[in-house]
Amino acid sequence: MPAHDPQPPVALVTGSTSGIGRAIARRLSADGYAVVLHSRTSVEAGRALADELGLAAYVQADLAEDDERFRLVHEAVGRWGRLDVLVNNAGLSQVIPHDDLLAATPGDWQRLHDINVVAPFRPVAAAETALRAAALPGRPACVVNISSHAGVRPKGASIPYAAAKAALNHTTRLLACALAPDIRVNAVAPGLVDTPVTADWADAQRLWREQAPMRRAATPEDVADAVALLVASHYLTGEILLADGGLNLT
Repeated sequence: MPAHDPQPPVALVTGSTSGIGRAIARRLSADGYAVVLHSRTSVEAGRALADELGLAAYVQADLAEDDERFRLVHEAVGRWGRLDVLVNNAGLSQVIPHDDLLAATPGDWQRLHDINVVAPFRPVAAAETALRAAALPGRPACVVNISSHAGVRPKGASIPYAAAKAALNHTTRLLACALAPDIRVNAVAPGLVDTPVTADWADAQRLWREQAPMRRAATPEDVADAVALLVASHYLTGEILLADGGLNLT
């Protein structure tokens, strides 16, 4: 942080009361950011994490609702009067066998696209003015979208989910072009991440253990490290950073 800044930079991390989002929030806090935490339902967990981090605040919002997306950004900017980093971590997955085409209904497609593509896009639109205002010469503001290995390779919990993450990757590149040079936009695309949700995914755990060069799934902290790398760079933009332990090489 430049010496003339009167206050620390501010980061908003959506979906940040558990798992990957919580690890990202903790990492950015340790890196000197004031952090705005968010969740849809885990209010007590959000408030507890804000107390733990110290220079942090919590905002509850349902990102399925467009006015809530804008309210979240408005409250985040209002807390410290600025916004330097937006991490779109909140998302939705749904397990549907790829070969069961009838099981992937139009409603599934619409819901997964809305939460994984539109919901990350709209906070960027809401935050554009604040992010541009926070940019300094040689130090752009930053957006990081949390995508998925499934958006790069033909894998994933379902075809609608994988297609939505692929759309998020392309949206990331389009935004990088549209918002440069004041705002950099990148994405991290994790493979399997060890969380309570994936603890019983035996086939996926075996795949990463046996075929990934790193011989394990990622931890939430591994993903947070990748996000911190993209945040710290003042040059990288339009990149989709695979964080899959090298499984894409096999």
